[in-house]
Amino acid sequence: MSKKADDFRKRVRRKARESREAFEGKYKEELDELLGLSKKEIEKILPETSDMQIYEQLITIVKEASRINLNQAELKKNIEELGKTAVEIAKKIPSLAKLFI
Repeated sequence: MSKKADDFRKRVRRKARESREAFEGKYKEELDELLGLSKKEIEKILPETSDMQIYEQLITIVKEASRINLNQAELKKNIEELGKTAVEIAKKIPSLAKLFI
């Protein structure tokens, strides 16, 4: 096995472990709901298809917050740093919407 292939396998195993930790972490329900948004719901919030990157970044933030059990204030701050669109998406998730009340 080549070094490149070995490194790839190590990264995949690490990412799989991190993903499992995220889905078992503090914000697992929020993450499930966020990933459960329909394409139509997302399209209503995102005026341009290029904004899908914001949705993906929001998922990444919630995954990592869940994995490391980040407190709600820090999660809110990280979502706000993504901008208005990310906040609008987060508000579609009842448990995340509570952060912005």
